[in-house]
Amino acid sequence: MDKETAKQTVMQKIEQNSDRIIDFANDIWDNPELGFKEHRTAGKVMEFFDELGLQYKSGMARTGVRADVSGKSHKYRIAVLGELDAVTCGDHPDADPETGAVHACGHHGQLAVMLGTALGLISSGLSEQLSGDLSFIAVPAEEFVELDFRNKLKEKGEIEFFGGKQELIRQGIFDDIDMAAMVHHQAETPERVIKVSSGSNGFVGKEVIYKGQESHAGAAPHQGVNALNAAMLGLMGIHAQRETFKDEDAIRVHPIITKGGDLVNIVPSDVKLETYVRGRNINAILDANKKVNKALKGGAYTIGAEIDIKEIPGYLPVEADPNMNKLYGNNVQAILGDNGLETIKAVAGSTDMGDISQLMPAIHPYVGGVEGKAHARDYKITDPTMAYVIPAKAMACMIIDLLWDDAREAKNIKEYYQPQYTKEDYLKMWRSLE
Repeated sequence: MDKETAKQTVMQKIEQNSDRIIDFANDIWDNPELGFKEHRTAGKVMEFFDELGLQYKSGMARTGVRADVSGKSHKYRIAVLGELDAVTCGDHPDADPETGAVHACGHHGQLAVMLGTALGLISSGLSEQLSGDLSFIAVPAEEFVELDFRNKLKEKGEIEFFGGKQELIRQGIFDDIDMAAMVHHQAETPERVIKVSSGSNGFVGKEVIYKGQESHAGAAPHQGVNALNAAMLGLMGIHAQRETFKDEDAIRVHPIITKGGDLVNIVPSDVKLETYVRGRNINAILDANKKVNKALKGGAYTIGAEIDIKEIPGYLPVEADPNMNKLYGNNVQAILGDNGLETIKAVAGSTDMGDISQLMPAIHPYVGGVEGKAHARDYKITDPTMAYVIPAKAMACMIIDLLWDDAREAKNIKEYYQPQYTKEDYLKMWRSLE
């Protein structure tokens, strides 16, 4: 069998099982779960692996699942990822009435693409003919939500990092992986198109507490120390720093006040903020983060309040591997034609796939078939074939490209790629923020 025949064979298997792939995605959509709580979702992934006859490990980072497939040689291992968790959007018509969870992030579709890829390669028998091994990894907790819950998990020693891929890196689950790939569903993109991107922003998070002195706001405000005023001055200081951020660094700082006081007739003494500091590269993020901290502290100093800033390791910027992008894009064009592929610049959002991309070659293309805004009440999949089936075909074909002919393409990509961190330096970097 030549390579093109192998691709046609795998795509035919995926097409023959398209209803099965779509039904799986619909089931996960109907039963959304939030990060580090995705027990049912993980169970459904395990059921699919069982049907494919795969052995797997489960319970990694609480809910993660990994199935391994052996090729005819074992020099390289490629991972295909999908994310288990949903986001919160209580106004979405399909949101869980108790938790507000809904897959307005498209993660249910990522799992369908991952499993469709596995199904095509395994049921066709092609996985056994490839010069390398495969791993299919369902990852928890990509969405950076429910920070109080995650703090409690951390205090109990159940997790160290708030992102699922970060936790799996820490646990050594990626130690034997040579390169990784996954897709993301692109909001407001109903057409049949897949977009390959150079990357995305990263961020660090922070929780800020201003402590003042309560007092009667009408009778004795002079006896209080107004923590809300301190917070407002801190936010104004951040605004005054914005002109110092370089355009090419794409710095974004977007704080919210999560507690502004207790009662209207009491001088606020307990005020809380949360914010991200986003940017295109980690050095720019850390530099901007120092400026943000100075501004926040300046607000406290001016009013005479106390301040506690808790740094939260966020996600690194995605640096998509250009050679993997090219291979995936070539297969997209073969399936959808030239108009079915777009090349876009780095996007402003963030994902813990960025952490993976700083350690190994990785890609994170964006898939159409979606209407509505991301994480919003109008988000919905309008073309299931585009959202779930076509990206799986392209992913499976890319894997064939990588591991065909004694894994020549995988070898070239590994030799070209220069990691930004070793695993040890990566962990040290994030831990230095805490």
